[in-house]
Amino acid sequence: MKVLLISANTLRIPYPVYPLGLDYVAGSLDSRYQTKIIDLNIFSSPESLEAMIREFSPDFAGVSIRNIDNTDVVNCRSFLPEYQDLVRQIRTNSKAKIILGGSGFTIFPVEFMQALDADYGIVGEGERLSQLLDALEKKTDINKIPGVVTKEKTSIVYEPYSGTINRHFDPADRHTNFYLSYGGMLNLQTKRGCPFQCSYCTYPHIEGARMRFYPPREIAQSARELQEAGAKYIFITDSAFNASYDHSAQVAEAFIKAKVSIPWGGFFVPTVPPADYYKILANAGLTHVEFGTESLSDTVLANLRKPFSAENVSVAHKEALDAGLHVAHYFLLGGPGENKQTLQNTLAGIDSLEKAVFFFFCGVRIYPHTALYDVALREGQIAADENILPPVFYRSPGITVEEIMKTVENKANGRVNWLIGAGEAKATRILPKLYRRGFTGPLWEYLIQ
Repeated sequence: MKVLLISANTLRIPYPVYPLGLDYVAGSLDSRYQTKIIDLNIFSSPESLEAMIREFSPDFAGVSIRNIDNTDVVNCRSFLPEYQDLVRQIRTNSKAKIILGGSGFTIFPVEFMQALDADYGIVGEGERLSQLLDALEKKTDINKIPGVVTKEKTSIVYEPYSGTINRHFDPADRHTNFYLSYGGMLNLQTKRGCPFQCSYCTYPHIEGARMRFYPPREIAQSARELQEAGAKYIFITDSAFNASYDHSAQVAEAFIKAKVSIPWGGFFVPTVPPADYYKILANAGLTHVEFGTESLSDTVLANLRKPFSAENVSVAHKEALDAGLHVAHYFLLGGPGENKQTLQNTLAGIDSLEKAVFFFFCGVRIYPHTALYDVALREGQIAADENILPPVFYRSPGITVEEIMKTVENKANGRVNWLIGAGEAKATRILPKLYRRGFTGPLWEYLIQ
């Protein structure tokens, strides 16, 4: 039986993201299945993709939907039309049954099933594909498999995956070479689940609220495998690497023991760290810290249900700088409680965060299964039966998105280390040139002032 696993994400800004999830899905399939992973980033034309589909002739095509839209309230772009084109290409060039999955699909399973007319879907972790294929082969009841949906069955019983997790990584895959040649970045995961309750965030819904840790030694072995495959930089994809200070420090120690020598980075929550925490990580090769700061107004931070204060941000920032690390902060402006004064508090507070890069996202995307969804519902910004797969953003009564944009743009004028959004215009113009010249990693550190 042939299984084609497709990474449908073609977004390369600020840099392309290796489809790690499909490695785990492929790792869950046994030798009964002839499995092939493809990444749409490597195809130069629709014709080349269609030729590959015809040549492989899959029985099942698993489509991983990561990004729903670009989350940009000003220049909003939904990726649904691209996914519809992909499904049409699969249907036209094969007889494969189509199975949807991925983080984006998990947020909107019913809507995507209807919009793409898929045969099956898997809500949550994709390793359950092996259970679905096994049930289909044996003609047993697929309705007993947690997370599986069909055209007819749209009620979802979901629970975090508790089976064996194996990563199938093949350095010879074409898409691996693409990432190695375009920035040299590969990625890995150290845990699943997020214990935080941020009002807008979908991670607890996608992965569960309980953290499930990979053994540090196995993580380090995976990092060595990526290094030996030619990776020049590793990005840790956890929602927050330091959600557990103990486990993340153990991972760093395992990196040292395994002789992982390439630089790495990840997302961090700006809570107050234990003594010398960032120095320990820097000694293990950490070079880039990306803080999900969101605001420097304690009022807004409380409304976003963040586990830190503006003062905590300053402490975490200083600790990271003192460890010799490159630091970036991401801000999410326009959430509940945002007004002209809270925005000014944030922008003024940034001046005290020295030697860093700042990314500003204006407007907060509303997703189901979040506290922000409930707030928007109570305020009448959305209706209970409204389909919000087409992007819908929260609108703070205290300030308009246009006012936020204008204020941030005025403040950012002349500051190369202030980027609105992912810095798409700058990144599109500069990053490909730098990568062709042999630069590796995220590269935002070159903007630090």
